[in-house]
Amino acid sequence: MTKRTALIFPGMGPAAFNDVGRFMVANRFARELVEVADEVLGYSLVDAFREAEGDYSEAAQVAFLVNCLASANWAKDALGVEAEAVLGPSFGEKAAVAFAQSLTMPEAVRMTAELARCMDEYFSQEHTDIVVLSFVRTPEEKLGEILAELDGQGEWHDISCYIDEGFYMLSLRESRVEWMQQRLRAIGGMPLYTMRPPLHSGAFAGLRDKAEREVLSTLHFTDPKLPVVADQDGELLTTAEQVRTMLLDSIVRPLRWPDALAGLKRFGVERVCVAGPDSLFGRVPCTTGNFEVLPANPRLAMTPRRRAAVG
Repeated sequence: MTKRTALIFPGMGPAAFNDVGRFMVANRFARELVEVADEVLGYSLVDAFREAEGDYSEAAQVAFLVNCLASANWAKDALGVEAEAVLGPSFGEKAAVAFAQSLTMPEAVRMTAELARCMDEYFSQEHTDIVVLSFVRTPEEKLGEILAELDGQGEWHDISCYIDEGFYMLSLRESRVEWMQQRLRAIGGMPLYTMRPPLHSGAFAGLRDKAEREVLSTLHFTDPKLPVVADQDGELLTTAEQVRTMLLDSIVRPLRWPDALAGLKRFGVERVCVAGPDSLFGRVPCTTGNFEVLPANPRLAMTPRRRAAVG
C-alpha cells in the first residue's frame, strides 16, 4: 500500500551560488522556472544571485523559491513522488503556496521579490538592532530561567521558532547576543548562528501591515489544489483566504515545527519528501522520528542515478 506523502519545502538558510548554480542552469525543471522568474523580474535571476551580497537578498530568496519548486518537480518525475499535502516552514511557505497553485508561478515570484524589498525597507528603519539567535541542547525550564533574567534587565526578547525539543530561535537585541551565548553554554546549550532579517514576532506588526498593504493586496489567491498545513499551528488550510492569512501571520506568529508536523500526522501522512536545499527541517528528530524522510534537493538531482519509482 502506498504511504500517504506530503511535500515539505524547507525554511531558507544560507546557500551559496556555488552550491546550486549548476542545478539552476542545467536541470530542466529549474531552467523552466528560471525563465519564468527572469520574465517577471526583468533581469537575469542567475546573474543577480551570483553577484548578490547577503544570504537573504531579493535574488537569493527568489532563487530559493525556484530551487525548492524545481526540486519538487524533479522528485515527482525521478522518484515518483505524489504529494497529498504541502508544508513550508518560514520562507518555505512561499514555495508551498505556489506548488499548491494558490498563486500562479509568476505571482509567487513577484510576491517573493516584493516581500524581500518590503522587509529590507522596514528593517532599515525599524528594529534595526534585532537579530535571531538559534541554539540547541537547551531544556525548556533552563531557557525560561535565562529569559527571566533578560526580563529582569528590561531586555526585549521573543521566541521566534520552536524547532524541536531543546532547539529554539530567539529574537533579541544584537548587543545581548554574546551574553546570551555565554548563558546558554553555562547550562550545556549550544549556540549555532545569528541571522537577519528577524521574523515571526508580534513586535513586527508594522511589517505585517506594510506587507498586506503593498504586496499581498495586489495578488490573486485561489483555493489551493492541495491542502496546505500551516507552520504556525498545524492547521489544514483549504481556502485562498486561509493561505493569504498564513503568509501574513508568519511575520508576527512564531514558527512551531512540532505542531506543524502534528498537523501532517493528523492528516494521515507517513512519509515526507523534503524538496529544496535543507540542512535543518528534514533532519531534526521530530521529523525523522515521525516520518519516513525522502530528500529531494539540487545536489541529488544533479547526481546520476537509475530511475526508480516510489511505491
